Parts: sequence; C-alpha cells; structure tokens
Amino acid sequence: MVIASHVIFGAYGFWLPNDPRGSWSDFVGAWELFRYGGRATKTTVRYSVAARTHDVALRVAAKKALKRPAVRFTGIQALAVGRGFAEYAGKSGLAILACAILPDHAHLVLARHRLKVEQLVIKLKAAATQRLIDERLHPFAHLAEGDGPPPKCFARGQWKVFLDTTEDVHRALQYVEENPMKDSLPPQRWKFVVPYI
Repeated sequence: MVIASHVIFGAYGFWLPNDPRGSWSDFVGAWELFRYGGRATKTTVRYSVAARTHDVALRVAAKKALKRPAVRFTGIQALAVGRGFAEYAGKSGLAILACAILPDHAHLVLARHRLKVEQLVIKLKAAATQRLIDERLHPFAHLAEGDGPPPKCFARGQWKVFLDTTEDVHRALQYVEENPMKDSLPPQRWKFVVPYI
C-alpha cells in the first residue's frame, strides 16, 4: 500500500518534453522546441535520468528557443513558493514530509492523502503561484496582459514515485534533504515539514 510519494516538478523551462535523457511528456507543443530534438522522449522509468549522457549544447539551444526565458527562482521567490506550499498544506491537511525548493525545480515527499498525487501537485503549484503574485514576485509578472494572470511559471506535470515501505520513505526523505547540497546550496529547513514517524 502506498504510504507516501516523492514528487518532482519543474519551473518553466526546467525539463523540456524532448530532453534527450527522457521526459514524462507525450508531445512537443512548439515548433521551436521540435527543431531542437524532435519528438517527445517519453520515459516511464521510476529513477532519475538526470545523469544520463546527452548532448548538452542541443539541450541548451532548445531552452534558448523557448517563448520566455527559463525560470530560475531567486532565494526570495523560493521562500514565497514555500509559503504557498505551507498555506495549501495547512488548509488541506496535507502532510509534507520533506521539501527542497531549488532555483528551477522542487522536490517534495508527500504523505498519503485523500487526493491523488497529481491533484496535489496542481494545488501546490497553484498556491505557490498565487503567493508569488500576491507578493509581487512572480517571474513573469511583467508579461501579464491587462488584468489577466501572468504566464505560468511552473511546467506541466510532475515526476512521481510511490513509496510503499518505511525504508522507501526514509530513502526519499534523505534524497530530498540532501538535494540542495548537490547544487552547492545550503540545507533547507521548512517549518511546514512534518516529521515522519
């Protein structure tokens, strides 16, 4: 039985649908991206493919072809994203067991909840986006048209792994907690994270 989930979701431009290492996408929706790698590179593996050998120059060229620059959250923006996560967790009863908010993606370990993990990710992204808007920190605020919202700062979808055992949960917790250090960032301690017992 699933007791928790490890989810990863990216900011806009973090992991493109035709990334040569694989992606969770089914299609490439923009011709500009299609030119730099062709069709979507759907993968169904449940382990990280980030270290796979690939053509870095081609991936960078594809990112430059995006309609908008890839999002890189500043520390202040990451704090606002965290406040959005905390707000949603507090009102929904979601237990967030681990969280790492990096400049271009987020890792979370979420305890089992009444909603499906895909729905939780949508809600977390929405809460984070609203917090960025409310605090006037949204990376695309300058691109909003009239009274409309700015373009989305998070990519569609998520990568998820269902955790069935206590050992799986502890392994995911350690991975998430250590993830910022892999990017030479300090450890993160979020007040909304609840201990896993």
